[in-house]
Amino acid sequence: MEGSASELAKVVVLLAAGVIAVPIFKRLSLGSVLGYLAAGIVIGPYGLAIFAEPETILHVAELGVVMFLFVIGLEMVPSRLWALRRQILGLGVLQVLVCGALLTAVGIAAGFAPVVSFIAAMGFTLTSTAIVVQILDERGESSTPMGQRAISILLLEDLAIVPLLALVAFLAPVTPMAASGSRWEHMAIALAAVAALVAAGRWLLNPMFRILAQAEAREVMTAAALLVVLGAALLMQVGGLTMALGAFLAGVLLSESTFRHQLEADIVPFRGILLGLFFLAVGMSLDFLLIARDWRLILAAVLAYMTLKGVGIFLVALVLRTNRREAILRAVLFAQGGEFAFVLYSAAATAGIFDAATNAALTATVILSMALTPLLIFALGRLMPEEEQSFDGIEVAEGLEGQALIVGFGRFGQVVSQHLLTRGIDVAIIENDTEMIRAAADFGFKVYYGDGTRLDVLRTSGAEIAEAILVCVDKPETANKIVELVKAEFPLAHLFVRAFDRTHALHLIKQGVDYQIRETLESAMAFGEEALKALGVPPEEAAEITAENRRRDAARFELQLQGGMYAGRTLLRGNISVPTPLIPPKREGKVVDAATAKPMDERARPDEKAEQSRP
Repeated sequence: MEGSASELAKVVVLLAAGVIAVPIFKRLSLGSVLGYLAAGIVIGPYGLAIFAEPETILHVAELGVVMFLFVIGLEMVPSRLWALRRQILGLGVLQVLVCGALLTAVGIAAGFAPVVSFIAAMGFTLTSTAIVVQILDERGESSTPMGQRAISILLLEDLAIVPLLALVAFLAPVTPMAASGSRWEHMAIALAAVAALVAAGRWLLNPMFRILAQAEAREVMTAAALLVVLGAALLMQVGGLTMALGAFLAGVLLSESTFRHQLEADIVPFRGILLGLFFLAVGMSLDFLLIARDWRLILAAVLAYMTLKGVGIFLVALVLRTNRREAILRAVLFAQGGEFAFVLYSAAATAGIFDAATNAALTATVILSMALTPLLIFALGRLMPEEEQSFDGIEVAEGLEGQALIVGFGRFGQVVSQHLLTRGIDVAIIENDTEMIRAAADFGFKVYYGDGTRLDVLRTSGAEIAEAILVCVDKPETANKIVELVKAEFPLAHLFVRAFDRTHALHLIKQGVDYQIRETLESAMAFGEEALKALGVPPEEAAEITAENRRRDAARFELQLQGGMYAGRTLLRGNISVPTPLIPPKREGKVVDAATAKPMDERARPDEKAEQSRP
C-alpha cells in the first residue's frame, strides 16, 4: 500500500507542477512550454529531487510527441499544402538549408564529427512552434501576411522532422559484427513497413472507422483512434524507423477522411497531457552539474547558434525581398531551437550518434535559447521603433466637407457607406490604416488618412459641419474616445456608433449616443432565421420568430440599462429544461405571457422598434 501511495503521490506532484507553473508563465508572456520546463527543473533531480530518474518518464512522455505529429499529419490536407507551396518550398526550405549549413560549419569548426555537427545543427534549426505561434497570437499578427509567412516556415520545419528522424536511423553506426549488407536489409524492412502503412491507410482505415461509427459507441472510436496512432508508431519502430514517422504518415493518410475531425477531437486531450509531460521530463533531464562544469561551452553554443541562425534567417529574408523590419523580427523570433530538437537529439542518442554528455549539452543549449526568446522579443519591442506607414499616394484629412462623416472604413464602414452613397449623400471618410486606404481606392472610394481619436483631425475632417458622424471602428476603447470628443465638441451632430458587444452597447447608451448597434446583431438574426428555414420551418413562422426575438432582446436591453447586466435573464431562452405551468399565470384577470411577464393583449407588436431605443 505504501508503494502505491508513493507512486500516486508522484502523479499528483506531476499534475500539480504543470497546473501551477503553466498559468504563471503564460501570465508573464513566457509561454506554456517554458512553464513545463521550469516545473520539471523544480521537481527534478537538481531541484526538489522528487523524481530521481526522469528518463523513465521521458520514455512514456514521448508518446505525446508521437500524437503531436499525428495531429500535424491530420492538418496536412493536400489543398492547404498546395496553397502555401511557394512559401513552404521557397522560403521554408531555403531558411532550413542556409541555417543548417551555417550551424553545421560551427560544429565542425568546434572539433565535432561531421555527422554529430549536422544532427546538432539541424535540431537547432527547428524552431519552437509553440512559442512562435503564441507570440504571434499575442501580437495579433497570426493572420497578417507576415504571420502567414512565419507559419509557413514553421509548417516546413514540422515536416522536416520526419526525414530527419529517418536520417538518424540511417546514419546510426553499424556494429562491427554486422554484415555489409545489413544496412540495406534494414532499409528494405523500413520501406516495407512504410508501404504496409500506406496500404492500410488507403484501404483499411476508412472502412474500419465507418463500421465503428455505426456501432455508436464513443469510447470505441476513441480506442480506435489511439489504436491507429500507436499501431502506426509500432509498425515504424519494428521497421527500424521512428514512432513519430509512423504517426505522421497515419495522420496524412487520414487528413481527407470524413472522420478526421472526430479523430483529432479524440486524440488532442491525450496529446496535450502527454506533451506537457514530455516537457516536464525534459526539464527534469536538464543536467545542472554539466552546465556548471561546462558553462563556458554551453554559453558559447547558445550565443553562436542563436547569432548565426539569426544572421542566416535575416539574409534569407533580404534575398527574398522582405522588408527590413520583418526580417529583423523573424530573425529574433526564429533564432531559438525548438521542442523537436529534443526528439531529434533523443533519437540520435538512442541510435548511438550522440553520447550522453553531448545530448545533455545540446539539450541545455536548446532550452536556454527558448527561455531567451520571449525576453529578446520584449527587448526588441522597446528598442525597435514602431513601423512607419508609407504615405505614398495617401492624402491627409484636411478641409473636408460632408453631410456625413464616417470614421473607420473596415468591413463594417464599407457596408454602411453604401446606404448613404446610394441616396447621393455627400460623405467624408477617414481611416488610419494606409493599406486599407489603398485597397479602398482600388474599388472606387476616396478615403483620407486621419485618426478619429484626435480632436484636431475631427475638425479638419469636417465634424463641425457634419449632420451625422458615423463611428465604424472595431475597437471599443477607440470608439469610446471618439464618442467622448464628439459629445463634448460637436453636440449638434447625430452620433451613430458601432458597438462591439452588449456591454459596449450599454455603455454607449449611457454616453448619450443617438444610435448604436452591436456589430453581430443583425447578421445573427438573419443567420438564425435562415437556419430555421433550412430545418423545415415555414418562412412566415421563421420571420415571426425573428421578430419575437427582436422584441425580447430590446426588452432585455431596457431592463439591463436600469438593473445591470444580469437583469432580464428570464427573457432568454436557454437549453436547460425547466418545468412549465400547465395553466398560464394571471394578473388582474388577464392571461400573462410566461416568457415576457406581460398581458397577452399588451405584448409588443412586430412594428415596434426592434433595436435599442435612443435615451
